[in-house]
Amino acid sequence: MRFGVLGPLRAQITGRDVRLDGPRQAKMLAALLVDANNVVAVERLVAVMWDGKAPATAVRQVQDALSGLRRNLAACGAPGSLISTRRGGYQIHLAPDQLDLLKFDHERSLAERHKAPFETAVALRRALACWRGNALVDISSRVLEFDAARLNEKRAATHKLCLSIELDLGRHREVIEELTILRREHPYDEHVAQHLMVALYRCQRQGEALQVYERLRQTLAGELGVDPTAPIQALHRRILVADPDLAASAPAAGPSDTRPESPGAAATEPDMAMPVRQLPLDVPDFVGRADALAEVARLLDASAPNPAPVAVIVGGPGVGKSCLVTHAARLASAAFPDGQLYLNLAGTSDEPRDPALMLAEALRALSIAGSAIPNSLSERAALYRSLLADRRMLVVLDDAGQADQVLPLLPGADGCAVLITSRTLLTHLPGARHIDLDVLSPAEARELFTGIVGRRRVEREPAEADAILDCCGNLPLAIRIASAKLTGRPAWTLRVLRERIEDESRRLAELRIGDLSVRASIELSLRLLPADAVRALSLLGLLGPYTLPGWVFGPLLDRSDAEEVLDTLVDASLVRLTATDAIGQPRYRLHDLIRTCAVEIAAQLPAADKRDAIVRVLSAWLDLAARGTDRLPAGLLVGEPGSAPRLSLPDAVVDRLMADPVGWFDVERDTLLGAVKLAVDWGLHELAWELTAGTVTYYDHRCLYQDWEHGHRLALEAAETAGNRRGASVLLRGLGQLHIYRDEFDGATRALQSSVELCQSSNDKRGQALSVAMLGTVSRVQGRYDEAADRVEQALALAVGEGDRHLEAQLSCSMAVMRLMHGELDEAESWFGQALRQAKALDDGHRVAVVLRRFSRLHDRRGNPDEALRCLRQALATFEELADERCAAYTLLEVGRVHAGRHDRDQASPALERAADLFHRHGDRQDEAACWQLIGDLDAAAGLHHLARQHHQRAQRLWQTIGNMHQTKAAAPPSSP
Repeated sequence: MRFGVLGPLRAQITGRDVRLDGPRQAKMLAALLVDANNVVAVERLVAVMWDGKAPATAVRQVQDALSGLRRNLAACGAPGSLISTRRGGYQIHLAPDQLDLLKFDHERSLAERHKAPFETAVALRRALACWRGNALVDISSRVLEFDAARLNEKRAATHKLCLSIELDLGRHREVIEELTILRREHPYDEHVAQHLMVALYRCQRQGEALQVYERLRQTLAGELGVDPTAPIQALHRRILVADPDLAASAPAAGPSDTRPESPGAAATEPDMAMPVRQLPLDVPDFVGRADALAEVARLLDASAPNPAPVAVIVGGPGVGKSCLVTHAARLASAAFPDGQLYLNLAGTSDEPRDPALMLAEALRALSIAGSAIPNSLSERAALYRSLLADRRMLVVLDDAGQADQVLPLLPGADGCAVLITSRTLLTHLPGARHIDLDVLSPAEARELFTGIVGRRRVEREPAEADAILDCCGNLPLAIRIASAKLTGRPAWTLRVLRERIEDESRRLAELRIGDLSVRASIELSLRLLPADAVRALSLLGLLGPYTLPGWVFGPLLDRSDAEEVLDTLVDASLVRLTATDAIGQPRYRLHDLIRTCAVEIAAQLPAADKRDAIVRVLSAWLDLAARGTDRLPAGLLVGEPGSAPRLSLPDAVVDRLMADPVGWFDVERDTLLGAVKLAVDWGLHELAWELTAGTVTYYDHRCLYQDWEHGHRLALEAAETAGNRRGASVLLRGLGQLHIYRDEFDGATRALQSSVELCQSSNDKRGQALSVAMLGTVSRVQGRYDEAADRVEQALALAVGEGDRHLEAQLSCSMAVMRLMHGELDEAESWFGQALRQAKALDDGHRVAVVLRRFSRLHDRRGNPDEALRCLRQALATFEELADERCAAYTLLEVGRVHAGRHDRDQASPALERAADLFHRHGDRQDEAACWQLIGDLDAAAGLHHLARQHHQRAQRLWQTIGNMHQTKAAAPPSSP
């Protein structure tokens, strides 16, 4: 069991956090822990839980809360005797190692009993290690605030005493950081100021020591109207005259078993009485990273079966690796009582630090005299490992460049652990566990931004805050720079900063303040790359903000070893491997700010090189889209090749990607739209329209109307601007079909008529046939059947003249439908038979199913509903196998009609309701209305007149919405008998 009040309230049993039911239960537990092993009166618990505003039922509620607390503790495995009922109150029973407050008091008591200063200091350090922050920082209770303040003061006194003893022991270098923090927290405390002045003076920092005194004098005079007391004034004078008696005395000797046994041992046997504590200052506004911190804590857990654990935090520039490691190391410091060693390896600098020099620095920190440090790297490493062999120390190696730089610095002791930060994967480190660090989550990014800028400013302009964080890409370094700019310019609104950084061409220049710069951080990584990798990164930046499959690098770089270059960029944490997609492709992405930097670098490349790379990539996308479309169920708008180049990937790659063509289109959906935009941006209008046309069968199959429209309008504008009549006619035809699906018949007519005119002007007979046939569809669904038949006949004649067998099969079926609608059943049967033969000859299973679905109407009209249902069942099985929901809906509508003709409401209504749901989902109001009309007819026939009227009115509203007055009149609800 582990409980804690020296920081946020903590309650863990067998490694599990105890659930607390609300703030009052938390306050109750806190009150019991603050007075652990003592009876806490019910009256005190009432005061703690209600802050003087207790209800009349407070005592009963205390009893209920305690029962709930006992249940929650027992659920985690706590013994029933943990909290006992005593006369007038309750008592929690804990040992010193189960509650941080008891352990703190125990270590303080040990420190008071020690006579030797070094033993006292070690005990005080163990006491201070019990703290995780201010006491009960997350508990809001006026009563407990007094206890928290008392405990915090006790901690401060312990800290000051510890630092004073360590200063006397000659540890002046080690205590400066902590004394500086204490000085900031206690600006009026002359004792802290005195200790800091002495420590600085003994480190030959006389000027800084005098500045401490001057700041104290100004603070006391300006805020209290008093002068410093005589002792610190006397110290000030002694520093001014460089009093030799202030110089550091020899450190006090350690325990007898650590002192040298012979003169020869004296040079290399260090005095380890005081632990090394070299961790940098923790980031005060650290947020998030719960998963990474938990993983580090697990690795550093002494009970884990992993001796001498090594954790490597890997991430790109500015992602916060050093902050995370510092924070994690400080949280774990209590588990390493022999100290924490910190070394900055400068791996990303122009001059990475030599391992031999790093070992010398580490040995000096471990109290080895300079004259006793061996000359060779191997001897220094051996001595270093020997010194750590029987100790529990945490070694932090920041900014490692390569594994060779790190290997000599790894201790061999089971009790030691190593935390490493690196921008590159250190794959050759034995037993190392790599923890990949990405940008902050949106919630964490907002928390960091709000914590620095201030909640009030963020709440005044929440949308601007979101836009700033979006520009920063949730990168911690960028967020800190943006926040610092706002903090340093209180007159700025968030909008001012957003307007300055929203332009990508200026963003990196704006994300700089003082020594902090996003661009400079990225360039540190770039300087370590070979030239071909930098060029690859710059070209990759041109492709836009998308996750990309690995094959893209082949055509992008036009070289056989593209994958090796990609690996170099991934290992350098400049390109991120984000995931493996649904069809098994690894996907890669540039952070937006790295991409911006890459685009800046690409500006230095020849324009022809950049254009050629873009064309190669888009040509590969076009070829894959065409191959994927060939494997989809055929639609009316099949891919229409133009003159754009196509680049074929190796057959093995294509076969792997196209094993599931719908799945491939699904995972590349956003990327394909991005490819159209990229083509438009680079003036590649032929590639733009062909890529768009190459995806329309997939959009049709998946009913992705927004993607369909967005891509078509992007490419259409480019084609029209370039005077590309062929491309414009194809795109207008695609928009016309989309308007038909949306029941937007005026828009469909305009688009298709324009397409026909462009086809005529360019002598594109096939395209003209398609557009005319689609105009026939518009006429048919609007009830103009004669006009529809004329248009289908005209289209069929054009298709036959062009020898297009696929289009001829489609239009033969349409002719059959026209003849059926005119009551010419024999003619309709002849056309259906021809369409069926043509579809089977083409081995087009989808087209066969379409013909069977429509053929069923003829069978039904001739009084053969069983044959009609047989055709429909066969068609429905094909459509469901191909996941074609729209055609499945049409088939279900026909199934409903056949059963309705038999007056079988029980079979008809479920099929019609399924069809109506699918039509509604796909925005097909015309056919959804037909379903509800027929359901209403069935209701009326069954005598359910109220329900019939509801369904008929629903159909009428839908038809009125799309302007089909012919059907509206037919759908007028019948009057009740």
